[in-house]
Amino acid sequence: MKIAVIPARAGSKRLPGKNTKHLAGKPLIQWTIDAAISSGVFDRVFVSTESAHIAQVAKESGAEVPFMRPEELASDVSTTASVLANFLEMLERRERCSVEYVCLLQPTSPLRTAEDIRSADKLLTSENLDAVVSVCEMEHPIQLCNRLGPEKRLNGFIKPDDNRRAQDQEKFYRINGAIYFCRMPIALDLNDVYSDFLDTRAYIMSQQNSIDVDTELDFLIAQTIFQYRKIKI
Repeated sequence: MKIAVIPARAGSKRLPGKNTKHLAGKPLIQWTIDAAISSGVFDRVFVSTESAHIAQVAKESGAEVPFMRPEELASDVSTTASVLANFLEMLERRERCSVEYVCLLQPTSPLRTAEDIRSADKLLTSENLDAVVSVCEMEHPIQLCNRLGPEKRLNGFIKPDDNRRAQDQEKFYRINGAIYFCRMPIALDLNDVYSDFLDTRAYIMSQQNSIDVDTELDFLIAQTIFQYRKIKI
């Protein structure tokens, strides 16, 4: 069985209530639930939350919330890996279901599409991989980035060989947080996904589909993209 798990807690300091905040006519979390269901990849789509309100929105959107997340795993310091492991262990204890693949889908990636999920699934299964993690090209060349000291001096900030046009720089990619698709044993300790002993590959998403809604600015950017797509259609 293949399942999707969408972790969504109520507490968010930078964008309060973001998981149920309406974006382009839907609660933010519904975009991810809709993409997961529309992909046709999963036998079941779950939401892990400690919030009764988020649970209600998730169920109305077509996802399952079989139990509530423990409060101790809903704090600012709770890791996604620990939340996922707890959910899978509780699911196993309660339902004794046989899960082969798990896909973690963050609700803060509303522009990730059903096609993105299908493509990641195809890569995972056709290549018989351990895991697939979504990435996107860096928005700005990493060669033009560096730390700043206390005095903000730019001496040596950029290496002479790197002082070139952005389009002439070597491409770098970043984890975009949208899709983590892996075999069940790996999902129980997601921190191992980048380990040398696993065959983990990158699924490259567009920068546009990789918007991660964490601040009001991110929300406005996502809103603008949705409006642009609607006008374009």
